[in-house]
Amino acid sequence: MINCLKITFITVCSCLLCYSAKAQVGNDYAQYDLGIGLDINKAYTAAQTVTPTKSVHFNFNYNSSPYVNYVFELQFGELKGGDSLTTSTGRQFTNNFAAVIFRAQLQAGEIIDYSQSKFANALKNLYASTGVGLVINHMKEINRASILDPGFYTPGDDNSSQILIPVRFGYEIKFFNRYDQPGFKIDLGYQYNFIMGDGLDGFTVSNQKDSYSQYSIGIKFAVGGVVSSKKRINF
Repeated sequence: MINCLKITFITVCSCLLCYSAKAQVGNDYAQYDLGIGLDINKAYTAAQTVTPTKSVHFNFNYNSSPYVNYVFELQFGELKGGDSLTTSTGRQFTNNFAAVIFRAQLQAGEIIDYSQSKFANALKNLYASTGVGLVINHMKEINRASILDPGFYTPGDDNSSQILIPVRFGYEIKFFNRYDQPGFKIDLGYQYNFIMGDGLDGFTVSNQKDSYSQYSIGIKFAVGGVVSSKKRINF
């Protein structure tokens, strides 16, 4: 009789464990990601023309849920603008910049129920993000004097650093591994960086604050810290 009770107890516990494990399929995710990507930049400054440039970024991501992410990012690249030959001010610059940025990111899946709708399921990976950062400017090339207007000269600093405020919108495409966890992600985004100063182009102009925009594509790889979400991730 005792043996029968033991066997029954073990069987029930095994069934409950199997059911619990089955219920969690699709809920697990990695708390940490490492990412790399490419950006196309445009700088909006005191220079009279805008020139697209490229930069790269590297990031470390802490995911407090599948849809709430904290991103620490490094950017390296060039910003350009102006034309010394054809514009009235003669301003032209090439900035070899670096930026350090921290962002908090909220995806729609955190606040909507996507389990009953294919449309909502498609929207769950849309995100908005903002934070704070520091951009470090180094003018590789700069022209301060106007050719078309002799005597016109714009002063400024060849090296500077300013606080920036990033505002980002994007979409994260999740790819799932054999355990139904997000193994890697493609990140498509648009980011506008508000500079709290006037050093992005090396020119000092009164009441002028610079900015730069970025179209980005990146890839992020899950690197560990697997935990379970209250929501199923993959539908």
